[in-house]
Amino acid sequence: MLVSAKEMLQKAKAGHYAVGQFNINNLEWTKAILAVAEELKSPVILGVSEGAGKYMTGFRTVADMVKAMIGEMKITVPVALHLDHGTYEGCLKCVEAGFSSIMFDGSHYPIEENVEKTKELVQICSEHGMSLEAEVGSIGGEEDGVIGAGECADPNECKMIADLGIDMLAAGIGNIHGKYPANWQGLSFETLDAIQQLTGDMPLVLHGGTGIPEDMIKKAISLGVAKINVNTECQLSFAAATRKYIEAGKDLEGKGFDPRKLLLPGTEAIKETVREKMQLFGSVGKA
Repeated sequence: MLVSAKEMLQKAKAGHYAVGQFNINNLEWTKAILAVAEELKSPVILGVSEGAGKYMTGFRTVADMVKAMIGEMKITVPVALHLDHGTYEGCLKCVEAGFSSIMFDGSHYPIEENVEKTKELVQICSEHGMSLEAEVGSIGGEEDGVIGAGECADPNECKMIADLGIDMLAAGIGNIHGKYPANWQGLSFETLDAIQQLTGDMPLVLHGGTGIPEDMIKKAISLGVAKINVNTECQLSFAAATRKYIEAGKDLEGKGFDPRKLLLPGTEAIKETVREKMQLFGSVGKA
């Protein structure tokens, strides 16, 4: 059974830890993440970009697959299925498909339009028992064709969005998607602290969790971050393990190669990445 992310993030904010959002791209990734969440008794958020949803033939396919896997795997920890960086139209599709949480990324709109569209989605999510994440200040880098310059959000605009009744807020604090460049200036904790001061108990979200030093992750959690997104790190570990398996000629053993065996090393690598992140975020045993 899928749940809203609202309660798990409220508990995380109060308990000074963060719940990991790990993006899924296929059955193997989903199975790996759910297995580790159950093993570590950690709540978890499965993120789905619009591109990944399209790749898996549609949001309804994704929702049905995840719900079935939770049942078949006998998962007992809280699991939220969350649209990542959704358009307004994408959010509506996920409501209909049976997701339990959505993110509306209105950061590229003027603040007035961001407020207007977010306000509409607050009402829709409330009617469906779903949680809603909104964004102020574009996250740097590129994800699924969405490009941001790594802005620092205006704390007053963050308060405007938070006051609409959303459940979590993603605010740009110099973080980026993908690998961080050597000249990255780091997170703006001054901005994060100012946002927390104005938004109170609102769980804050840190996108671009791959490559941020551990001390910065822990400080961000201490300043109200209750959800941290990880995608690139899983992609890198999956690709490296799969490449190593192929280069070793393992795929040539027997008659051709079994796709289940081909994907196994990468899947195990994702499990290890998820374990490390859940331990760093402090969510182990919090289910």
